[in-house]
Amino acid sequence: MAEPQENGIVETAGHEPARVAVWARKSTVIGLSVVVALLAFGSTTQTWIDAEVQGAAVRTAHVTVQGSKAATAVTALALVGLAGVLAAAVAGRLGRIVASVVVVLAGFGIASACIAVIADPRGAADSSIAKATGVSGGAATTALTWFPVGATVAGALLALCGVLALVASRRWPTRTKYDAGSRTSRGAGQGDGSGGEGDAEAPASRVDEIEGWDRLTRGDDPTR
Repeated sequence: MAEPQENGIVETAGHEPARVAVWARKSTVIGLSVVVALLAFGSTTQTWIDAEVQGAAVRTAHVTVQGSKAATAVTALALVGLAGVLAAAVAGRLGRIVASVVVVLAGFGIASACIAVIADPRGAADSSIAKATGVSGGAATTALTWFPVGATVAGALLALCGVLALVASRRWPTRTKYDAGSRTSRGAGQGDGSGGEGDAEAPASRVDEIEGWDRLTRGDDPTR
């Protein structure tokens, strides 16, 4: 009879456990999330806005604005999303939920910041124009490159990856030192049929060691 396991794999008597669907595998979800987060981060190193400044008093007529200057939050949120993805890969069940929620929020934040730049490129470029020309609030025309749109898509995909991690992480195996030790003990017991005797001897030996140290502390000879 099939019994559902905690990791979402169904084990059937006499058969190998059923494999997790490709879309729900940890390697698939984590790998996709890392790629999307890196794309969002990488886009901020590119030119988002080209500005042409009018006026004879300016030092330069053409200003290029990088994504890290036009939307400073995107860089930070991309790193937060990446950290959340890596945390979800190694955390336990509760930690995965928290990390996945962080990834979702980071993705929404990236998309929102990019949309703000797309809606008002002149406002996003103001500080860079003032720094480059020495004139604040002067007349200028701005043109967007495709990188803000690409970063918006990356942010939306990162949020979707966070939702996917929330759903799929219930199917991922949870491995701890305790689980590994208990599985090893069960495997040894089932393999040689002496699991009960071995389990009984191990605690007894630990008790003997503790008693010996106690006797030494009292000044007694534990070998007698």
